[in-house]
Amino acid sequence: MPRNLIPRSQAIPAASLLALALGAAAFGAVAIGALAIGRLAVGRVAIKKVRIGALEVDELTVRRLHIVERDKGSL
Repeated sequence: MPRNLIPRSQAIPAASLLALALGAAAFGAVAIGALAIGRLAVGRVAIKKVRIGALEVDELTVRRLHIVERDKGSL
């Protein structure tokens, strides 16, 4: 006599959900770290030579300031 089988629901196990959540969190942490490192790298870019006729600054924070007076002929 044939049996009528009722299929079980294909629920995702809790361990798989936890692994997926941990993987997503790790990926997010790596992405945020990469953005932070990129921001630091861009912030460290220095301008070697620049001529400015007029400069207006609203707010300026300087940790070290070295002023070197040069002749008008050299930059």
